[in-house]
Amino acid sequence: MRHIFAAVVAASLLTHPLHAQSHYSALPTVEQIEAADVLLVDIRRPEEWVETGVLPGAVLLTYEHFDSPDAFLDALRPHMKPDQPIALICRTGSRTSRAAPALGARVDVPVIDFGGGMFRLMAGGYRPEPPTRDQGCAIC
Repeated sequence: MRHIFAAVVAASLLTHPLHAQSHYSALPTVEQIEAADVLLVDIRRPEEWVETGVLPGAVLLTYEHFDSPDAFLDALRPHMKPDQPIALICRTGSRTSRAAPALGARVDVPVIDFGGGMFRLMAGGYRPEPPTRDQGCAIC
Protein backbone atom coordinates (compact mmCIF):
# COMPACT_ATOMS: atom_id res chain seq x y z
CA MET A 1 0.00 0.00 0.00
CA ARG A 2 2.89 2.36 0.77
CA HIS A 3 4.17 1.94 -2.78
CA ILE A 4 0.77 2.71 -4.29
CA PHE A 5 0.44 5.94 -2.31
CA ALA A 6 4.02 6.93 -3.14
CA ALA A 7 3.27 6.36 -6.82
CA VAL A 8 0.14 8.53 -6.60
CA VAL A 9 2.11 11.33 -4.91
CA ALA A 10 4.92 11.00 -7.48
CA ALA A 11 2.43 11.13 -10.35
CA SER A 12 0.90 14.28 -8.89
CA LEU A 13 4.30 15.95 -8.95
CA LEU A 14 4.53 15.43 -12.69
CA THR A 15 1.43 17.54 -13.21
CA HIS A 16 1.99 19.95 -10.30
CA PRO A 17 5.57 21.26 -10.07
CA LEU A 18 6.74 21.65 -6.48
CA HIS A 19 7.21 25.37 -6.39
CA ALA A 20 4.23 26.25 -8.58
CA GLN A 21 1.62 24.18 -6.76
CA SER A 22 2.78 21.35 -4.53
CA HIS A 23 -0.49 20.38 -2.88
CA TYR A 24 -2.15 17.20 -4.02
CA SER A 25 -5.89 17.50 -4.37
CA ALA A 26 -6.95 13.83 -4.61
CA LEU A 27 -8.87 12.33 -1.72
CA PRO A 28 -6.53 9.88 0.01
CA THR A 29 -7.88 7.25 2.35
CA VAL A 30 -6.82 6.71 5.97
CA GLU A 31 -5.15 3.48 4.88
CA GLN A 32 -3.08 5.30 2.25
CA ILE A 33 -1.98 7.94 4.76
CA GLU A 34 -1.17 5.38 7.47
CA ALA A 35 0.78 3.18 5.02
CA ALA A 36 2.85 6.05 3.67
CA ASP A 37 5.56 7.95 5.50
CA VAL A 38 3.51 11.14 5.65
CA LEU A 39 3.44 13.82 8.31
CA LEU A 40 -0.26 14.03 9.13
CA VAL A 41 -1.30 17.39 10.58
CA ASP A 42 -4.78 18.02 12.00
CA ILE A 43 -5.34 21.77 11.68
CA ARG A 44 -8.69 21.93 13.51
CA ARG A 45 -9.36 23.68 16.82
CA PRO A 46 -8.73 21.84 20.13
CA GLU A 47 -12.43 21.53 20.93
CA GLU A 48 -12.93 19.79 17.57
CA TRP A 49 -10.19 17.27 18.36
CA VAL A 50 -11.92 16.43 21.65
CA GLU A 51 -15.40 16.37 20.11
CA THR A 52 -14.74 14.01 17.19
CA GLY A 53 -11.33 12.49 17.87
CA VAL A 54 -8.18 12.46 15.75
CA LEU A 55 -6.24 10.17 13.46
CA PRO A 56 -3.52 8.09 15.14
CA GLY A 57 -0.12 9.75 14.93
CA ALA A 58 -1.47 13.10 13.75
CA VAL A 59 0.26 16.27 14.88
CA LEU A 60 -2.36 18.64 16.28
CA LEU A 61 -1.65 22.21 15.22
CA THR A 62 -4.49 24.72 14.81
CA TYR A 63 -3.86 26.62 11.58
CA GLU A 64 -6.05 29.60 12.43
CA HIS A 65 -4.06 30.29 15.63
CA PHE A 66 -1.14 31.53 13.52
CA ASP A 67 -1.00 34.99 12.01
CA SER A 68 0.64 33.76 8.79
CA PRO A 69 1.48 30.59 6.87
CA ASP A 70 5.14 31.25 7.70
CA ALA A 71 4.39 31.22 11.44
CA PHE A 72 2.46 27.95 11.00
CA LEU A 73 5.40 26.45 9.11
CA ASP A 74 7.81 27.53 11.88
CA ALA A 75 5.66 25.64 14.42
CA LEU A 76 5.47 22.61 12.14
CA ARG A 77 9.23 22.37 11.40
CA PRO A 78 10.15 20.37 14.55
CA HIS A 79 7.84 17.58 13.36
CA MET A 80 9.08 17.50 9.76
CA LYS A 81 11.53 14.98 8.29
CA PRO A 82 13.51 15.67 5.11
CA ASP A 83 11.56 14.77 1.95
CA GLN A 84 8.49 13.68 3.95
CA PRO A 85 5.15 14.68 2.38
CA ILE A 86 2.71 16.57 4.59
CA ALA A 87 -1.01 15.75 4.73
CA LEU A 88 -3.40 18.30 6.20
CA ILE A 89 -6.82 17.41 7.58
CA CYS A 90 -9.60 19.56 9.06
CA ARG A 91 -13.32 19.05 9.69
CA THR A 92 -14.80 19.42 6.19
CA GLY A 93 -11.89 20.29 3.92
CA SER A 94 -12.54 24.03 3.89
CA ARG A 95 -9.52 25.01 5.98
CA THR A 96 -7.18 22.56 4.26
CA SER A 97 -8.21 23.94 0.86
CA ARG A 98 -6.71 27.27 1.98
CA ALA A 99 -3.82 25.95 4.07
CA ALA A 100 -2.45 23.36 1.61
CA PRO A 101 -1.62 25.80 -1.20
CA ALA A 102 -0.16 28.32 1.26
CA LEU A 103 2.04 25.68 2.88
CA GLY A 104 2.84 24.05 -0.46
CA ALA A 105 4.30 27.32 -1.73
CA ARG A 106 6.73 27.35 1.21
CA VAL A 107 8.09 23.79 1.31
CA ASP A 108 9.87 21.50 -1.15
CA VAL A 109 7.71 18.45 -0.40
CA PRO A 110 4.19 17.53 -1.50
CA VAL A 111 1.43 18.95 0.66
CA ILE A 112 -1.68 16.78 0.50
CA ASP A 113 -5.11 18.27 1.07
CA PHE A 114 -7.13 15.57 2.84
CA GLY A 115 -10.29 16.78 1.11
CA GLY A 116 -13.61 16.28 2.87
CA GLY A 117 -11.84 16.12 6.20
CA MET A 118 -13.00 14.21 9.24
CA PHE A 119 -16.63 14.39 8.08
CA ARG A 120 -15.77 12.37 4.96
CA LEU A 121 -13.89 9.79 6.99
CA MET A 122 -16.59 9.43 9.61
CA ALA A 123 -19.33 9.22 6.96
CA GLY A 124 -17.37 6.29 5.53
CA GLY A 125 -17.43 4.50 8.89
CA TYR A 126 -14.02 5.50 10.29
CA ARG A 127 -13.98 6.12 14.04
CA PRO A 128 -11.17 8.45 15.17
CA GLU A 129 -9.34 8.04 18.49
CA PRO A 130 -9.38 10.48 21.41
CA PRO A 131 -6.54 13.02 21.17
CA THR A 132 -3.55 12.81 23.52
CA ARG A 133 -1.14 15.29 25.04
CA ASP A 134 1.66 13.55 23.09
CA GLN A 135 -0.02 14.70 19.90
CA GLY A 136 -0.04 18.29 21.13
CA CYS A 137 -3.52 18.52 22.65
CA ALA A 138 -3.26 20.87 25.63
CA ILE A 139 -6.87 20.37 26.78
CA CYS A 140 -6.82 16.56 26.76
